Amino acid sequence: MQDQNALTIGIDHVGLAVSDLELARRFFVECLGWKVVGGRPDYPAVFVADAHVRLTLWQVDKSSGYVEFDRRKNAGLHHLALKVASLAELEDLFARVAAWPGVVVEFAPEPAAGGPRMHFMVREPSGLRIEFIFIPAA
Repeated sequence: MQDQNALTIGIDHVGLAVSDLELARRFFVECLGWKVVGGRPDYPAVFVADAHVRLTLWQVDKSSGYVEFDRRKNAGLHHLALKVASLAELEDLFARVAAWPGVVVEFAPEPAAGGPRMHFMVREPSGLRIEFIFIPAA
């Protein structure tokens, strides 16, 4: 679906500031099965990807003035939504993610906006809010 008036053609990557780079890397790589595709040890940052999305995970400086993100009070990323291919995969993924150390479940799989889409929301171990969603074919 290309908008002829749009001056861009999609997202190259999303950069996310995380409170614990190693916990975030482990969640995406070990829990979700993503690959590390690069990084910047001097920043520090790790680049991770699945077959469709690339993320940059940036370690925040917690030395002074560190404040956790509040989705109701701060401008910025409210959450990241990742698609899954089927309802069964969504349910299996929920069981895996919910059992992952440090994950906080906001809600289990439920209809999104009255359905037929289904989704769940968690905070991964470094605090990022992630929605996982299944959208049935029309």
